[in-house]
Amino acid sequence: MSDNISKGDRPGIIRRVWNFLTRPAVAITSGALLVAGFVVGVLFWGGFNWALELTNTESFCISCHEMEDNVYAEYQGSIHQNNGSGVRATCPDCHVPNDWGPKVVRKIKASKELYGHFITRSIWTREKFQEKRLDLARNEWRRMKSTDSKECRNCHSFEFMDFTLQENRAGQNHQKALDEGKTCIDCHQGIAHKLPEGYLEAYREVAREVEGN
Repeated sequence: MSDNISKGDRPGIIRRVWNFLTRPAVAITSGALLVAGFVVGVLFWGGFNWALELTNTESFCISCHEMEDNVYAEYQGSIHQNNGSGVRATCPDCHVPNDWGPKVVRKIKASKELYGHFITRSIWTREKFQEKRLDLARNEWRRMKSTDSKECRNCHSFEFMDFTLQENRAGQNHQKALDEGKTCIDCHQGIAHKLPEGYLEAYREVAREVEGN
């Protein structure tokens, strides 16, 4: 009888846990761990974003000689590098998404480029780069076609284009593209880089692949 009464008088599990956590030593330890965890989390998150943005600059992109000697050299003097308005589109503006999630995914996919740079050296020389140029172009066309030229649309939007202010032919072409549901890369290959031989048929193949035709 006394055993049943003593068991019935015992506090519930929630009460017992609360009593344990509110003990001075336990409370101080738990508080210190929470504060330390918060600080570590902030430092990790800040460091991660700092590293992410550091790799998202033009200077980082051309730190590899393959980029500086080839595509960056072609970019010099292009409309995206030098123009009347002084508004530049750098490497990450065209090749890396702005949104955080897609940006992280793109960075993960781009990690294989480090393998190519340090291990296989697949485009280490100008000759190797030229051999791979069409394949490299296909990769970028495929990405831009599949995302509806998302990076282009960060600056250029059909919604805000005033076709009456454009040169007559350019306005007509953009209106036609809008009517036909085309995306920027369908018409604008080679804006900042030289086009490889046979590019037009190669792009058509990419477009058919993405569209599922």
